[in-house]
Amino acid sequence: MNWIAIGTLSDIPRRGARCVATPQGKIAVFRTADDQVYAIDDHCPHKGGPLSQGIVHDAAVTCPLHNWVISLETGKALGADEGSVRTIPVKVEGERLFLALEALASRAA
Repeated sequence: MNWIAIGTLSDIPRRGARCVATPQGKIAVFRTADDQVYAIDDHCPHKGGPLSQGIVHDAAVTCPLHNWVISLETGKALGADEGSVRTIPVKVEGERLFLALEALASRAA
């Protein structure tokens, strides 16, 4: 798998996110309280809200627009809501963060 460097772990606060612009769209990269890192498309499946601006709790994010909760592990809406967003593989090497280039390209297909 080919990887693209996107920054360092310290670029993202614990229980926070950063948005990475790619030719295929915006990707939200999240860091949990226990330093797990996840990446998903930066749009809620409900109304397209910016998930990177949501509240991170455990391994989920709550959309800032209508409070939908999205699993960072699966990209699926939790609870009674239905829908999902694409997850992107993330690799952490020391402090450096990488996204899977193939997963980003597959969105355009």
